[in-house]
Amino acid sequence: MHDAAPQTTRQTDLMDPARANALLAALGRPAGIETGDPLPPFFHQLHFWDARPPVALGRDGHPRVGGLIPDLGLPRRMWAGGTLDFLAPLCAGIPAEKRTSCESVARKTGRSGPLTFVTLRHQVMQEGVLCVDERQDVVYREDPAPGAPQPVPPVARDDEDEALPAEFDSTLLFRYSALTFNGHRIHYDADYCREVEGYAAPVVHGPLLAQLLMLMAEDRAPLRRFAFRATAPVTLGETVTLCRKGSDAWIRGADRRQCMSAELSF
Repeated sequence: MHDAAPQTTRQTDLMDPARANALLAALGRPAGIETGDPLPPFFHQLHFWDARPPVALGRDGHPRVGGLIPDLGLPRRMWAGGTLDFLAPLCAGIPAEKRTSCESVARKTGRSGPLTFVTLRHQVMQEGVLCVDERQDVVYREDPAPGAPQPVPPVARDDEDEALPAEFDSTLLFRYSALTFNGHRIHYDADYCREVEGYAAPVVHGPLLAQLLMLMAEDRAPLRRFAFRATAPVTLGETVTLCRKGSDAWIRGADRRQCMSAELSF
């Protein structure tokens, strides 16, 4: 375990209703959020961009590590999961502040080699009230060895009470990357995916998958907490099933692999 430096960054942004409506439109949902309306859960992800010039980016299109996230020499990054507590409404059209700190850095060794797990804490405040308290888990790892087999994902449950299909085409991946200002090349650069990071095709954003599960849950009742873990990538062109049973939610691939699991609190 490595103790992270007690550094905190602060960003302020207007919760522009146009961005929220753009994401709803991209997801095929009715748009109509106006100033003062509460935003759907996780829509703060559309704000607080870390816009850096090309010289400040790594080979994968993400901002270079160093500072808040230490450089540990592992080039591949993936959003592995996290926990979000929704404590008060975050409203459109009103400025908000996000405070980010690095809570922990843990080095481990897995079947594919060395790994580093970084936990970031994001606190989103509006008019002096803490609205969202989020812990984001990011994993860094080495490049895959040539010919290395892919990890075997867990098998997904099939006892859901609610199921919704979800499809992912290049337009949706592009629009989500644009709305979140996410330059990660695994979401749009097919050659980079295959030749550098070992994916068969561009990868669907982990937070986009989590967002869909949150919206499915929110259609039932307001969410108070959402804790999720990514277990297998979803790639461009796939159709998956969003599943829920009670306080459990998960994403099942067409081959029955579990792509994400989540625990819900209403």
